Amino acid sequence: MRIARFSKGDAVAFGAVEQEDEREVIAEIAGHPFRGVEFTGKRYPLADVRLLAPILPTKIVAVGKNYAEHAREMGSEPPEEPILFLKPSTAVIGPGDGIVYPQKLSERVDYEGELAVVIGRLCREVPRHRAAEVVFGYTCANDVTARDLQAKDDQWGRAKGFDTFCPLGPWIETQLDPSDIAITTTLNGEVKQSARTAQLIHDVPALIEFVSSVMTLLPGDVILTGTPAGVGPMAVGDEVSVSIEGIGTLTNRVITRD
Repeated sequence: MRIARFSKGDAVAFGAVEQEDEREVIAEIAGHPFRGVEFTGKRYPLADVRLLAPILPTKIVAVGKNYAEHAREMGSEPPEEPILFLKPSTAVIGPGDGIVYPQKLSERVDYEGELAVVIGRLCREVPRHRAAEVVFGYTCANDVTARDLQAKDDQWGRAKGFDTFCPLGPWIETQLDPSDIAITTTLNGEVKQSARTAQLIHDVPALIEFVSSVMTLLPGDVILTGTPAGVGPMAVGDEVSVSIEGIGTLTNRVITRD
């Protein structure tokens, strides 16, 4: 099931994106889908609503250098254990929203297409063989990074924590095997990243086990699983898209705040 969060007029709701004859529609869900899916009976053409970030997490736990070739392009060898860092919830934006380039502070802002895991229940110390039990679904993510600030600060909080630096969407796919799916990032239509999740150094169950051994995960929390090789800079006016097999495509444009 594809679960989206959307606005229609002044109202914000969750809904299931479905195919109806020749068009896509969104069937409104009563309340929050983590408590079970109950439909209100209202249905709208997908083209008539605005898709929002599919979830507003309390925290985003991201994983660095989780594809070997990306680790090497960043000048290091693949790590033995996952490298964790946090992105603030205020970094989250949805499909079609603008990525704001912090021109007064950074001269290089990069795209990083990633598979995102959405946690569905409160959990801690989850063994990898039970990891699937705590997953609500999966979505596309862009771990936007001010690369020059990352190098300057020698840690990643500022470089990855700007407002708008965590696009998510377009929806959450609840029925997906994440073990070997294609992930592609394009910049202005040109392919920049192309990989499969089978190339992850630490796969999704291993990441859930590792992260939950450190911190309690809450419903709606997001784990970013890492980006493949091919990261690179964006400029104001560029359009970046992250496409993941079995989910869909997340597209955002780089803008200035003014």
